Amino acid sequence: MKQHILVIGAGFGGVWSALSAARLLDQHDRNDVQITVLAPQAELRIRPRFYEPDVHNMKAPLGELFDAVGVKFVKGIADSIDTAGKQVIHSDAFGTQSTLSYDRLVLAAGSRVIRPPLKGMIEHAFDVDQIEEAARLEAHIKSLKDQPSSAARNTVVVAGGGFTGIETATEMPARLRAALGDDAPIRVIVVDRAPQIAATLGDGIRPSIVEASRELGIEWVVDASVASVDAGGVTLADGKRIESNTVIWTVGFRASPLTEQIPGSRDPQGRLHVDGHLKVLGHVDVFAAGDVAYAATDDLGNYAAMSCQHAISLGRYAGNNVAADLIGVAPITYRQPKYVTCLDLGAWGAVFTEGWDRQLKLVGQEAKDLKTQINTVWIYPPAADRATALAAADPLIPVA
Repeated sequence: MKQHILVIGAGFGGVWSALSAARLLDQHDRNDVQITVLAPQAELRIRPRFYEPDVHNMKAPLGELFDAVGVKFVKGIADSIDTAGKQVIHSDAFGTQSTLSYDRLVLAAGSRVIRPPLKGMIEHAFDVDQIEEAARLEAHIKSLKDQPSSAARNTVVVAGGGFTGIETATEMPARLRAALGDDAPIRVIVVDRAPQIAATLGDGIRPSIVEASRELGIEWVVDASVASVDAGGVTLADGKRIESNTVIWTVGFRASPLTEQIPGSRDPQGRLHVDGHLKVLGHVDVFAAGDVAYAATDDLGNYAAMSCQHAISLGRYAGNNVAADLIGVAPITYRQPKYVTCLDLGAWGAVFTEGWDRQLKLVGQEAKDLKTQINTVWIYPPAADRATALAAADPLIPVA
C-alpha cells in the first residue's frame, strides 16, 4: 500500500505544497507515495484580487494541473482532524461524511476575516474575503443604479484602513462610477481606529496613500470605530452616523478553526507555531503552510504575514519537507528574507516597497504596472504541464 500525504486546502499554501511534494518525489523516482488535496473545489481562488470588479473570473482551475503531476483531488470540507489516529473526517456537498487516513499531513486551510458581534454586522455588512461574498458585493454595487439617488445610495463606507481596506477603497470610485454614471455625487469613506491615515503601513508609504486618497476623493475618518450597522448606514462609537447602503468590513483575520484541532501553541491570530522545516511543534507528522503557519522568515525576528507572497513560499517548503520527511531525505529550512509590499491605489496607481521597513521603490504608474503583473501572472498556478509545474515548485525560487 502506498504511503499517503494529505494536504488540506487548495489555496496558495495548499496548491504549492502539493506541487512541491510531487517535485521531490519525482526527483527521487518514488512512486510509492500518494499525494491528495482535500478542498471544497478544485480551483485556486485568487483572493488578493477580490477587491477588483469581475470577481467571478478570479479563480484558476486545478484539475488538469493536479492530473499532470499525479496529485489526487478529493472534493469536500474537512470537519475534524484526529492527529492521534492520523485521520481527517470530511463532508461532501450533501453532508455525507468520509474519512481519509494519512501518513503525513499538511494543513493549509487558510484564514477568514472575522466579523465582530456588532449589531447588524452579519445582516448588513459586506466583505471581500471570500469569492462568494465579493460576488455578493459586486451584484449589490451594480444594483445601486436601480435605487433613487440619495446620500446613502451614493456612499460606500470601508471599515478598516489596512492593506485590504485601502485597496478596496481606492478601487471603489471607479466601480461606483461604472454603476452610477460619471456625474453621480459619490463618496467613499474609510473608517479606521488608527490616529492617522495608514498608520500601520509606515511613513514611507503613507504620503502616497494620502495623495491617492486626495486625488480619488476618498475621505478618512480616523481614530474611530464602527459601533453598529444597519440597512441605511453605520453608527460610530462616538455616536456619529454615516448614511450608506454599502458598508464593507475589512478588519481582523484569523487562521482556519481547524488549527484548534491540532494540539500546540498558536499566535493571537490562531496560527500554529512551526519549526524551521514547517513541522508543527510537538508533532512528528503534521506540517503547516500559508495562513495557518506562524513561521520565522529570517533570524531577525520577522514572521510570515497572511499574504500570498508568503503562502506560496511556505507551500513550496512545506511540500518539499513533508515528502522529504516521509522518504527519509534531508529537509530544507524555510527562509524568506526578502519582503515587499505592492499596494494597489486604484486609478491613481500603486506603490511598491522593499523590506520590513517598507523602503519606497516605485510609485504611481510604474508601480501599477508591476501590481498588474503580480495580480494577473505571478500569483497564478503554472500550466498543466508536468515538467513546467514541477520546476515551478522549487522552494529555492524566490517569490519576491
